[in-house]
Formats: sequence, structure tokens, C-alpha cells
Amino acid sequence: MEQYIIKGGNPLVGEVEIGGAKNAALAILAAAIMTDETVFIDNLPDVNDINVLLDAIAGIGASVHRVDRHAVKINGKGVSDFNIEYDYMKKIRASYYLLGALLGKYKRAEVALPGGCNIGSRPIDQHLKGFRALGADVEIEHGKIIAEADRLVGKHIYFDVVSVGATINVMMAAAMAEGLTILENVAKEPHVVDVANFLNSMGANIRGAGTDVIKIRGVHRLHRTEYSVIPDQIEAGTFMFAAAATRGDVTVCNVIPKHLEATIAKLLEIGCEVEEFDDAVRVVSKGRLTSTHVKTLPYPGFPTDMQPQIGVTLALCEGTSMVTESIFENRFKYLDELARMGANVKIEGNSATIEGVKGFSGARVSAPDLRAGAALCIAGLAADGITIVDDIVYIQRGYERFEEKLKSLGGIIERVQSEKDIRKFTLKVS
Repeated sequence: MEQYIIKGGNPLVGEVEIGGAKNAALAILAAAIMTDETVFIDNLPDVNDINVLLDAIAGIGASVHRVDRHAVKINGKGVSDFNIEYDYMKKIRASYYLLGALLGKYKRAEVALPGGCNIGSRPIDQHLKGFRALGADVEIEHGKIIAEADRLVGKHIYFDVVSVGATINVMMAAAMAEGLTILENVAKEPHVVDVANFLNSMGANIRGAGTDVIKIRGVHRLHRTEYSVIPDQIEAGTFMFAAAATRGDVTVCNVIPKHLEATIAKLLEIGCEVEEFDDAVRVVSKGRLTSTHVKTLPYPGFPTDMQPQIGVTLALCEGTSMVTESIFENRFKYLDELARMGANVKIEGNSATIEGVKGFSGARVSAPDLRAGAALCIAGLAADGITIVDDIVYIQRGYERFEEKLKSLGGIIERVQSEKDIRKFTLKVS
């Protein structure tokens, strides 16, 4: 199993290019099979989740041509199998977007119940509620979601809870339903807007994405398009907090600053300097940072996917911080690992009290999930001594060339595969 080995103590300094948004790209790739014409998508991140989904799409008969590592051509004309096997679903939860795409286009889908990161319960009841409201029969049998309909008809649907996945999945199905669908209490995340824009570029009629109400006028067919995925706000935020925690000076390039407002607000609160440009944001961290409180909320609130990164940073801030996780119940697993590095944390239910310490000391830790793994790497970069991060397969699911980008900023980090590699690295940097 691969690991990251890190020698901390170097402030991160320089510029880093941010890739395409993984969460937007996954849904857009699924939606690409909803036309019989060829769709070209670029600014894709070259990460494991994307590659697994492309394999799943090819597995049901669609034509998938990798133009290069960041671009793909997809033609859904050959889709003949509506069954997405468990092997794909256990690797990435977002395979469930093929439910909405297949149901919308072909009125039939069979998808294994999803897997993905173990960060807590992520029920799909709102997805199923939306499909049923549009007229589909939906059953769960033998570990699979089976959805089929003679026809889908537009409906007024109110989601009981704000769900990004349900908003996108039902929006895709409704794009080819008969008549008008109105979705209320929807998610407003940038990747919801990006998926709506992509569908519209294929001829869908979707209005209101990014607000509380989305209106979808169903169309009979969708057509070819060329589309570029938005930048990844979570990757950008990860490097911004890495700058803060290591007392660095980092400019994240190829971003939409508007999507980073909640992250920027918290960086300013703890004492960082933040400078915004048209498509870049610079974060400068000088001297001692101060504590703050944060609560994760749906967009435009502070994102749950940024909670571990700010948690690591707050553990190095002066004073006591409170972090409240309102989205996923298992998102504090990284704090047990962080405590091994000297963090002073206490978890009670969905809240964590973090008492700032002067510094971390390097230790061997394990990545419990994607974002927590990236956060532990930030901790290692800020720590005194050497940190080894195990289970980095999680990190590779969502960050492209992670260690290379950190190295370009002055971080001392290597990907290793054996104890021999670890000893070699230790000798080299000692």
C-alpha cells in the first residue's frame, strides 16, 4: 500500500493551478450519456473517481474516448445495459448519478446501492422520492435500486432536506420528462449550477439552478455539446488552508473566487491576509493565528468537505475553537489521528472543541477518508519532524498530482511503497 512521507517545517510558497471540480465532473459525465450524439468534456481532474466512473460508463455500452488526461469524448448511442454493478458503486458513491441519467433517457436503471468514503450515513431517500414523483416505479431488491417507468411526467417536488445528490439526480431525470417539473428546497452548490449549465448546453430547459427553486421544462431529446468543467473549490480551499497552517504565501490559480467566499471569510477571521483576483486568490499567513468557530452548512455556508482542513488549521491557532459538523456524523475521525501529532481536541456528538497548540510533532497517521487524508498531509507539512500518512488511496480519489503540487510550493513530501523507501527518505532529509 502506498503512503505519503512528509518532513514538515517548510512554509508553502508560490502558485498552484487548480483542476476541474471532481463533484461537478462526476455528474456531468453521467449526464453525457443522455444524448445519442458525441459530447466533448474538458477540464476533467485526472483522479481515481473520474476514471472509475468512465469505466462504468463504458461498461454499459457507451463510447468513451480519452482525448487526453483532462478531456474525454462520450457517445451514449450504444448504451444497451442499464445495470451498474456493485464493483463500481463500492468504489465511488457518485455512480448513482447514472440512475437519473438512465431513467431520464431510457426510462430504466438498475444501480447497486452506493459506497464511497465512510464519513457517515448519506441516505438516498430524497432521490427515490423524486423519481417516484415523476412517475417511476422504484424498488430496492438484492442490494440494487431498480427504477423504471413507461413515461416520466413533470411534477412539483419539495425536498425534505437539502441534498446535492438528489437535486442533481432528479434534475437529470426531469430534463427528459413530459411537461414542467418544479424542484423546491434544492441544493445551491456551484456543481449543481454546473450540471444544469451542461444539460442546457445539450438542449435541456432548466432555470433557477443556484437558487431555492429549479424549474425544468422537459425536452424530447438532447444533442451534442462541448463543455468545460468549473474549477474545484475544495481543492482550492485545501491549498488555501495549507498556506495558513504552514505560515505560507500561496496563490491558487484557475479558481472562481465567488465559490470560495465561505473559506475566505474564515481565513480572514483567523488572521490571514487574503487577496482576490479575477481567477485567483492569494493567502498569506504571518505570525500567530487566532481561534474561531465554524459550522458546516449547505452552500453558500461553510462546506463539510473543508471541515477537516480548517480543523487542522484551528488546532494551530491561539485560543479555543468550536467546530460543528451538521452534514455528516463521522467526519471527526481525523481528530483522533491529529491528537497523535499533539493536537488538543475533544469531541462531543457533532461538535469538536479544539484548543490551539504551538505546533505538531510528526507521527504515523492513517487517512480515514478523502478530505481528512488531505488535512492530515497539511498537518504533516506544518509539523516538526517526519509524518507518515497511510491509506492514501482515499486522497488519490479526489486530488490530482497532490504531492507534486505540494512539492512545487516547497513542501517536502514523497509517495512511498515500502519501509525501505521510508528509511531512504528519512536518511535523505535528516
